[in-house]
Amino acid sequence: MAMTLIRPTPKTRTLERADADFLPIHGVDHVEFWVGNAYQAAQFYRTLFGFDIIAYAGPETGIRDRASYVLRQGLITFAFTAGLAPDGPIVQHVALHGYGVREIALRVDDVEHAFAETTRRGARALLNPTTLESHRGIVRRATIATYGDTQHSFLERHDFHGTFLPGYRRIKTAHGEPCGLKAIDHIVGNVELGQMDRWATFYRDVMGFTQLVHFSDEQVSTEYTALMSKVMQNGSGRVKFPINEPAPGRRKSQIQEYLDFYRGPGVQHIALLTGDIIATVRALQARGVHFIHVPDAYYTEMRERIGAIREDFEAVRELGILVDRDEDGYLLQTFTEPVQDRPTLFFEIIQRRGAHGFGVGNFRALFEAIELQQWKRGNL
Repeated sequence: MAMTLIRPTPKTRTLERADADFLPIHGVDHVEFWVGNAYQAAQFYRTLFGFDIIAYAGPETGIRDRASYVLRQGLITFAFTAGLAPDGPIVQHVALHGYGVREIALRVDDVEHAFAETTRRGARALLNPTTLESHRGIVRRATIATYGDTQHSFLERHDFHGTFLPGYRRIKTAHGEPCGLKAIDHIVGNVELGQMDRWATFYRDVMGFTQLVHFSDEQVSTEYTALMSKVMQNGSGRVKFPINEPAPGRRKSQIQEYLDFYRGPGVQHIALLTGDIIATVRALQARGVHFIHVPDAYYTEMRERIGAIREDFEAVRELGILVDRDEDGYLLQTFTEPVQDRPTLFFEIIQRRGAHGFGVGNFRALFEAIELQQWKRGNL
């Protein structure tokens, strides 16, 4: 079962970059979660994941309809926002979807250009280019829709010298104990059966992304369930968005379970990059973060399949870390259980030792671990 991996020749790589240059993206600026209680969510990620709480917006800063806390560790910035009125859009969003990602914000040099080019190519506009201003400078912002109720904002902030955005005040005293998280590696979206190609085409045609890899239902399956996935990346390779859809199987796919509980498409998980996955996972487990269970049988086969690694094998086994190798090196990864009551959003912790893939050799073990959780919930 071969994996379809697109590796352009030097000539086609130049053509792809030229085509993608209409929307140069520097990276993920931040991810905003809409939640029921922003203060509690912020303290959860400060205490368990070690983020610093760096900024706040709400009635005390002149924003009347919401409370929002901004957290940062390494190059990762999360905002947790809760609505203050029962009939407001945030509260209604949380009532439908539960705790989840509302916005993936992308940093660009020219918001007007990014907005004009994407809307010209078919993106649905949610916010025309707008200037946010404070005594710390200005931020330019525009927003387009993507799958489900998820949205992308383009942010231009080279004339802003504040902590996050105008309307937020800096917090200096709410430090977490960092656990080695450095950056966002990729963000995975779940869409309905038959919609993966639509959204892969959206990222290609509207945002200038290219397809990095395609996983078929034969590759990503167990005895009971399956999914299909296409990984889209921007021209620089800094932003990667895998798009999953369920595939027919004997039982309910983990993707369909997500769609049922989230009430539609949305962000399934965020992969967070670390330089020392053993230290990071030890710290997270000690603080109470729950990870999927990997059976010991996986590690019997893993040694033979992967070969030598620099990490201590017993520590990898003890912590339930998965390992996969490609032609460029290997990677180590593990996955939290859902971080809210609904079995929707979770996190991946990943360390790369040269590998550029997504752990295709681990898919079966991961699926079986998730199916065990589905069975416990009565959803398999």
